[in-house]
Amino acid sequence: MATKPNLSAIDHISETGVAVLTDADTLDYYAHDVFERGADLLAVVRPSNTKELSAAVAATTAQNIAVIPRGGGMSYTGGYTSKQPDSVLFDLAAMDRILEINETDMTVTVEAGCTWAALHEALQPKGLRTPFWGTLSGLKATVGGGMSQNGIFWGSGRYGSAVQSCIAMEVVLADGTILNTGKNFTRPYGPDLTGLFLADTGALGMKATITLRLLPEAKAHGYASFTFENHEDTLAALGAIERAGVSTECFGFDPSLNAIRMKRDSLTSDAKALGKMMRKQGTVWGAIKEGAKVVAAGRDFMDEAKFSLHVLTEARLQAAADDDLAHARKIALAHGATETENTIPKIIRANPFGPLNSMLGPEGQRWAPIHGLLPHSRATDCYSAIIALFDEHKDEMDALGIFTGTLVSSVGGSGMIIEPCLYWPDASNPLHRDTVEDAHLAKLPKLDPNPAAWAFTQRMKQALVDLFLDHGAAHFQIGRTYRYRDSLDPAADALLVDMKKSVDPRGLMNPGALGL
Repeated sequence: MATKPNLSAIDHISETGVAVLTDADTLDYYAHDVFERGADLLAVVRPSNTKELSAAVAATTAQNIAVIPRGGGMSYTGGYTSKQPDSVLFDLAAMDRILEINETDMTVTVEAGCTWAALHEALQPKGLRTPFWGTLSGLKATVGGGMSQNGIFWGSGRYGSAVQSCIAMEVVLADGTILNTGKNFTRPYGPDLTGLFLADTGALGMKATITLRLLPEAKAHGYASFTFENHEDTLAALGAIERAGVSTECFGFDPSLNAIRMKRDSLTSDAKALGKMMRKQGTVWGAIKEGAKVVAAGRDFMDEAKFSLHVLTEARLQAAADDDLAHARKIALAHGATETENTIPKIIRANPFGPLNSMLGPEGQRWAPIHGLLPHSRATDCYSAIIALFDEHKDEMDALGIFTGTLVSSVGGSGMIIEPCLYWPDASNPLHRDTVEDAHLAKLPKLDPNPAAWAFTQRMKQALVDLFLDHGAAHFQIGRTYRYRDSLDPAADALLVDMKKSVDPRGLMNPGALGL
């Protein structure tokens, strides 16, 4: 039930000229992320520019009310679901302009609410892109959210995570101060002040504008897919490919996730993406050849009982992309791979920001990913421990209808992501119903609330978080989920606390995020 509005506080915020929403349905919707619901909100504020954002933050915190930033709403780690009631959530989606594309200095500056998909679309006609150019959720996920949460996927195999493409930002502090973190053409200039506010889950300040590096879009691409008998060989091949620096994206699925993907997707969705891929081919003959290959492969090419690995390469010349692919192929085959049809990487690359229907399982189940970023030297042991954890609880999971699927992905210069996903039968929430396509949602069973499955999932999620800490993993999307401060050296933790006090002395900026 939504909190009764504090009219005097809301009136004070409204005086800044910003849009303020207080109706019960809106407050309930914004209290949810993908995984859970936070405390009741006092109001939702929608600034349309940096000046409004600054004024509204100042007006809110002046009344000792906590403020919470929200980008595209794709968090599943409590990034914006506070436990503190009567906070004001700042929906930055209306701050979505691309402010400057500087083709001389090769930078682009955007407002925080600009989505990765919108940025990519604006840069394409100019033959440009950012090094990291989006998450798979980029249809809704924003650049500001990416800077606060960090993330991986497009470009990560070569260029690392989202924040590594950032040069500078304008950040609004808890008292409304607008802080420019650095020069808009280089980073760092002196100590890395930009870095202090990156991957902070909005605990130190709200991102207002972001400047990212640009590079020329690749002209040539290569695709390959492989299957493996076990996770040890899969991870060894992925690690060797990442170290070789030959892929822009390299990711894989365990047998369970392979089966989930094949069950959820369809030839119809493949055909839509195929049309986009064919239009991108440089020649009619190239389009016909690529289209024929995908159609011929159908959906029966992947052995669902095996692990899969998918490699994408890119370059200015096709010969260079092909050479990188040949090197990746040699590595994969040396680790026991069997090459299979490359339909999956082609289809995903053709439609990089597809519908977010995977937010629910193939039969409408709830979904929760939990990940760890590990150096290659620790990845196999960690993956084996995850398998052992699931085996230990297999009977209870089977009884509750809970199942898993695991994704792995390379992160250039950092190692690899291991991301087990939990699926459990339970009722969807308002964010799911708003995000999943209506036509897809209509095909799914409408599940009832399942308190037993939900309680077990919460315990299992925490067990995975603890397991990753034991194996020395790092994390993106720290939010209110991962044990970031428990992993810090005491002196580093003290510095973090002091920094929080300096920029947010009353603890009103996204309280609880980062464990602060």
